Amino acid sequence: MAKNKAWAKFPHETKPFDYAGEKLQKNWVRLHAGDCEPFPDETRVAALVKAGKLGEIGDLAALAETLQNAWRAYHRGDFRKAFDEARALGPIGASVAIKAAGIHAIYLVDDEEEQLKRFDELAALAEAATRTFPEEANTHYRRAFALGRYSQGISITKALSMGLAGKVKESLDRTLKLAPKHAEAHTALGLYHCEVVSKVGGMLAGLTYGAKAATGEALLAKAIELTPDSPIAHIEYGNGLMLLYGDRREDDAAAAYEKAAGLKPKDAMEKLDVEYARAQLED
Repeated sequence: MAKNKAWAKFPHETKPFDYAGEKLQKNWVRLHAGDCEPFPDETRVAALVKAGKLGEIGDLAALAETLQNAWRAYHRGDFRKAFDEARALGPIGASVAIKAAGIHAIYLVDDEEEQLKRFDELAALAEAATRTFPEEANTHYRRAFALGRYSQGISITKALSMGLAGKVKESLDRTLKLAPKHAEAHTALGLYHCEVVSKVGGMLAGLTYGAKAATGEALLAKAIELTPDSPIAHIEYGNGLMLLYGDRREDDAAAAYEKAAGLKPKDAMEKLDVEYARAQLED
């Protein structure tokens, strides 16, 4: 993946997000309230190996530790290390690999062409993971995440004409069927409805794409209900309001950004989210 391009470093202090040793498991539930990712211990890894029919893998305990270390790197903002270590594990590491490279691309890659290339590659990685683990919620969610961000890079209108929006919705619907409390999927599906309505209008959005403004707003609100201390849930709620209503709901959107800006980040991604919200309020 674009080895000739430097991966910009996480521009903030990493010490608050160090989950070395047992800290990772102790904090896992709150760190992953948004994506419902199971803790990657030896039992979990063994179940993935069996489900994916991966054959003889070797030392499962060592594999679990490698996967945990990739997540530690992700949470402290060492996104390149997280991606490299997880990518080397194949489909088992796809969830953290895609999340690490994706969050890095959103916040720390300025070149739009490079961002687009990144998400195209991550979408391919996610596609492979869904084939190996069709019953894993996050394989479908990471596919939706990568395709959704790629779609935004080429414009929602072009994405609709290419059928990408349908693939995103399909993956998000599947995610929520497998993990009904997946807050990040609620947020993403809510934004899907908001973006389609914003681009093609309410009537066409509903008839052609099954997208509705009220559904979008409700899904975004559900994500906040599930994860009230997640900055991204509030940020995207604000973004959704602006897509649907523009200046008419500007004050409500600003209140959402203000809420996000005041939250204490639990890891590097949330720190980037909080700083983004603060920047929105300053504009």
